[in-house]
Amino acid sequence: MKKKPSKISAMVTLIIAGEAIFLLPFILIRVFKPVIREVFLISDAQIGEAQSLYGITAVMSYFFGGFIADKWEPRKLLSISIILTAFGGVFMTFIPSINSLKILYAFWGVSTILLFWASLIKATRLWGTKNNQGLSFGLLDGGRGLFAASIALFGASILTFFFPKKGVEITFENKLETLQYIIGTITFVVLLVGFIVYKVIPKSEIKQNNSKEFQFNFKEAFLLMKQRKVIYHSIIIFCAYCAYKLTGVYGTYAKDVWNYSLEQATYFAVFIQYLRPIAAILVGYLADKLIPSKLLIPAFSILIFASLTLGLGFFYDEPIYLSFVTFIFMAFGTYSLRGLYFAIIEETKTPLQLTGTLVGIISVVGFTPDIFMSLFIGYMLGENPTITEYKNLFSLFSLIPIIGLLASILFRKSLLKAF
Repeated sequence: MKKKPSKISAMVTLIIAGEAIFLLPFILIRVFKPVIREVFLISDAQIGEAQSLYGITAVMSYFFGGFIADKWEPRKLLSISIILTAFGGVFMTFIPSINSLKILYAFWGVSTILLFWASLIKATRLWGTKNNQGLSFGLLDGGRGLFAASIALFGASILTFFFPKKGVEITFENKLETLQYIIGTITFVVLLVGFIVYKVIPKSEIKQNNSKEFQFNFKEAFLLMKQRKVIYHSIIIFCAYCAYKLTGVYGTYAKDVWNYSLEQATYFAVFIQYLRPIAAILVGYLADKLIPSKLLIPAFSILIFASLTLGLGFFYDEPIYLSFVTFIFMAFGTYSLRGLYFAIIEETKTPLQLTGTLVGIISVVGFTPDIFMSLFIGYMLGENPTITEYKNLFSLFSLIPIIGLLASILFRKSLLKAF
């Protein structure tokens, strides 16, 4: 009975850590993009360029991060990564130039991935059992979503507090001061989480075994790369992550197409964030009752339907609530996939001691959207996007979940052939 509270506290800490480290490079821009564009005097295309630099350094970090995760204790790796990332937030508070912002994102690509990502996934797999991986990863991503949404809601309330009341012009100074408070507050939270991770996660929960079975083996890594199930797994993550990157335009869509105010658009983006814990935990629970890989198929199907609906502009001339509901479906499909794409590791029967290595391999391909997706979105939308640019974006994007659906079917077939 004494072990249970420690196990619970370890998962809660992993959840908070798993999202805190991405608050500055991702959640900040996803929720507060309309304000950031105006304060930094930056376009969607330039934001995409900054995030593509993040993607380049991150992809280089994934594989080596997998090796590191199989060699050293996650508790230390996680806390060091979070604290380094927080230092970047301090720099961002001073509203640097566009070029400096790009360098910052390149730094974040290393600080958030190299010592962190594979360690987090391995710690989560170790936390659960082979029969509840769906719930383990559902709790991880759902909890991360709840934490991110709560931080975003707090940030949105800062907008409401600092912005003048309706009818009064919102000046550039209002926007600048408000954004600095938001970035500063989030940076403080991230730094605090770094110290909490080191203090709270007990060594006994996720400490690495020092025996030979936990030593990195290049031959084993190469054999993993060649397996079809690993290739399909990488493609599944790639397609699901493209969808996740697209959630960054939900708020700007509300502003540019529905003519929402900055505050309304921000609160819409926050609302979408709150769908993440609901979708991830619910689907994670169902995955353990069924089979995680089976649920990939309906999740991708929902994405195909929603993206085609928006891309073809079916509800453009109809009441806003119809498009609103379409975004809910799209978000639900996206966040369901996030709760599933690492839960299927257990189905591959990959040895536990190679978890970090496997995560590194599939992440190199799976998270390459960090390099190009924001850039792609930025250039598709241009300087002053209208409904036409958004329709083109969603129409072209619909090809991605179609590929994901095919990869999911082939992944399941590869598992059946293996056994």
